Amino acid sequence: MKDPTPAFTSGFPRSKFPYLFTVVFVIVFIGSWRKAEVNPLIFFESGGRQHLLKLLVGSFPPEHSREFLSLMVQPALETIQISLIGTLIAVLIGFPLGIVATSTVNVRGILNEAEIQGAPLRYVLRFLPYVSARGILSLLRSIPEFVWAFIFVRAVGLGPFPGVLAIGVAYGGMLGKVYSEIFEGVNPRPLEALQSTGANKLQIFFYGWLPQALPNVVSYTLYRWECAVRTSAILGLVGAGGLGQQIEISMRMFNFHEVFTILIILFVLVGTVDYLSAKVRAML
Repeated sequence: MKDPTPAFTSGFPRSKFPYLFTVVFVIVFIGSWRKAEVNPLIFFESGGRQHLLKLLVGSFPPEHSREFLSLMVQPALETIQISLIGTLIAVLIGFPLGIVATSTVNVRGILNEAEIQGAPLRYVLRFLPYVSARGILSLLRSIPEFVWAFIFVRAVGLGPFPGVLAIGVAYGGMLGKVYSEIFEGVNPRPLEALQSTGANKLQIFFYGWLPQALPNVVSYTLYRWECAVRTSAILGLVGAGGLGQQIEISMRMFNFHEVFTILIILFVLVGTVDYLSAKVRAML
């Protein structure tokens, strides 16, 4: 049977859309390549080769003295602690905001139709928190964690605390956004069944919504914890503690062999966290 709607709502023929998209993509890609001043050949130029060779020669052999490795124990633990507490704060921020920012919890769907139908004031009272929560989440995640770290370093001083706050606030916006999408994607039929038995919204959430969403919520939270380990090292470059601060010190002194050792430590930390996260996901 012939498709009765051969064109998009914009009126552009369906058959020509892939070609238009390809042309626009190529134009945007070429413009981005030029504006970003991408030049891979710079590595093969005289100056590029010299700097790259200097970095490689200076990185080997990695610093492996007992004194240096013992000094790295505390920053490595600090990196894990910053990422862990920062992720916990992010969950505390993102989870409640994610629930409020879920449209099917507050403003639409079968669970809300009976309550808000013919009651515009009740709809407005539910819509305002929903829009406010989404706006707060957008604000939190639109500012990079690196900028948040700058702000908190100025506010509370140097050390691991501003790194914790930066991860907590920035990742709180990211987690809240994803949590809301996970909650909106659950199967509504169990929720309707609970509602038909007379369950209130709190009971529907804990016995219908949460059991369906929990595996994805935990999985994405663990993924964000892995990201937080890497981020905590980067935030150290602005004085937020952890391995990043040690990288900054070694880079300033041109001790590239120390930097290489710290990068190996960071790789081991990220790999360990990834392994633990995979084990937890397998249990879900």
